[in-house]
Amino acid sequence: MSESEAMGPRIHRGLKDVYFDRSGVSSIDGRAGELRYRGYTIHDLAENATFEEVCGLLLYGELPTREQLAQIDSELKASRGIPAEVYALIASLKNSHPMEVLRTAVSALGALCPESNDTSTSALLRQGLQLTAKVPTIITSHYRLCRGLDPVEPSRELAHAANFLYMLHGVEPTADTARILDVDLVLHAEHGSNASSFTARVVAGTGANLHSALTAAIGALSGPAHGGAAEDVSKMVREIGEPANAAAWVKEKRAQREPIMGFGHRVYRARDPRVRHLSDRAERLSRELGQPQWYAVLQAVVEAMRPYSRLGVNVNVDFYAGVIYHLLGIPQDFFVPIFAMGRVPGWVIQVREQVENNILIRPLTLYDGPPARDWVPIDARG
Repeated sequence: MSESEAMGPRIHRGLKDVYFDRSGVSSIDGRAGELRYRGYTIHDLAENATFEEVCGLLLYGELPTREQLAQIDSELKASRGIPAEVYALIASLKNSHPMEVLRTAVSALGALCPESNDTSTSALLRQGLQLTAKVPTIITSHYRLCRGLDPVEPSRELAHAANFLYMLHGVEPTADTARILDVDLVLHAEHGSNASSFTARVVAGTGANLHSALTAAIGALSGPAHGGAAEDVSKMVREIGEPANAAAWVKEKRAQREPIMGFGHRVYRARDPRVRHLSDRAERLSRELGQPQWYAVLQAVVEAMRPYSRLGVNVNVDFYAGVIYHLLGIPQDFFVPIFAMGRVPGWVIQVREQVENNILIRPLTLYDGPPARDWVPIDARG
């Protein structure tokens, strides 16, 4: 018997470094700090593509032609409305957390969708575009209802990111502001087998429909270990207050072995490649809105954390996203729903891949409880 056999099965807690399947969607090189969608570097996509183009790339495998993009854009705009039953549900839950409302509303859309149990490729892609279009409407309707405001009807003219900001605040955003959110959505659109995408695949692997898979994915994303970092970064900036306080604040947190929000990543050992596309935009937006202290505090934290970069603890995408959301007038509890809004096409294509080559995902746990025991009658139990 070999030494490895004598030691028993190797446990991969959290399935770390375990490949459970193949995927043609996104590739991540954590050591090099590289992310690609369908072979295209995230840098080219963030600087050149719209979110609608990235939807086409993820869902259909190639960057869309001008005609194909027009069709995708048309379908998204035509699908933004949500049923009256879902509006009523959101109104009844207006005092709940936005992620709970989003999860429940997506589940309700599944119950109301006549083809929800059709898992053919064409149906999945059609439903996926519809969900991509409707999620912003759910989020903004809840935002306004819980503030005593009437929801804003979706625009049939504005692009995806601009329409979200329009439905949120009731006024059309500037082109620059809309582009900042558009880039953010591109950066969040897909990221391999993260916790929520894996959850979606597990659910799809059972034969459940797309709405069930995305409802579960939203539930996974709501957990602070997955989707909550952007919200925590905003809290951190408020707590630090001034750039001069950052070094002492970081030193105290490290001494207490507490994590610094927005630093570190399960996959990346180098700098998160998505960061550079939000850093400059956060600085510009902070300056343009007359609130430069937000970016100044972030940079002071980065400087205080510089010694830890050699240990692989680097800035991640959530570090700047939270401040951008704040500067766009979005409250903290709506940060994670925006993450979800960008991730919908990534979840959809993960489900499609799972369905097209399906196998029930059923890992094992190694039992380490008591050895075999005999039954003890209740009167003999001491």
